[in-house]
Amino acid sequence: MKENQGSDITPVHWKERLHEIIFEADTKAGKRFDIFIFWAIIISVVVVMLESVDHIRQEHGKLLFVVEWIFTIIFTLEYIARILTVNRPLKYVFSFFGIVDLLSILPAFIGLYHTQSASLRIIRILRLMRIFRVLKLFAFSKQARALSNALASSWQKITVFLMSVLLIVVILGTIMYIIETPESGFTSIPRSIYWAIVTLTTVGYGDITPVSALGQTVASLVMILGYAIIAVPTGIVSAEVIRGSEIKRTNTQACKSCSREGHADDAKFCRFCGEML
Repeated sequence: MKENQGSDITPVHWKERLHEIIFEADTKAGKRFDIFIFWAIIISVVVVMLESVDHIRQEHGKLLFVVEWIFTIIFTLEYIARILTVNRPLKYVFSFFGIVDLLSILPAFIGLYHTQSASLRIIRILRLMRIFRVLKLFAFSKQARALSNALASSWQKITVFLMSVLLIVVILGTIMYIIETPESGFTSIPRSIYWAIVTLTTVGYGDITPVSALGQTVASLVMILGYAIIAVPTGIVSAEVIRGSEIKRTNTQACKSCSREGHADDAKFCRFCGEML
């Protein structure tokens, strides 16, 4: 009876252990895995960047090719392991990070059959986005989660703010089109709106400039308004950060069913799908 139980338990234990290492960072093995993946991502992105430099690609093209395929194999094995260790593989495959993981390795395999697809290799830079997954390693992980929650909570306010800014630049662009002449660059309302956006954001390319006294007065007001507007989204996000500063302490434990994190230390069930942790 014990032998049968041992044979039944071993595969499950192997799967749970691998899930703990890959998706969590509470154990030494999990931390080491995340550190390894972190540096693999950094080095692979540097390789992609170096490959885009002509003289480096011509002199060290073979070496970069070998190094790139080493990391591609590593990320492919990791991608397969993630699929095997979750209870709902399709949910992971079509999740945000699942798609990012796939896109980071797919261009290399496509390049084996289509030599003209070199431009697709730049998509491998998406590997850099995977660093957000391993931020849970570091001491500032709590602050990173707080900022993420603040942005998610304030998206509606930020959307209203952006719509208001869009309305302002349309009005200002129309006013400048009426005030200025085509000779000064304001040949249409869309082009005048472009000027309003560049000026309001304090970028100031200088390709279109008002020449009349009234136009320059309006431009000055737009520049001052731009500095005032910059502070608005900062205040919105800051308020949400302060509001969420008393969130209950959480860990890096990932649910095997939905792969989501952010559970309390004393949680026994996933707060998103109800699966036992």
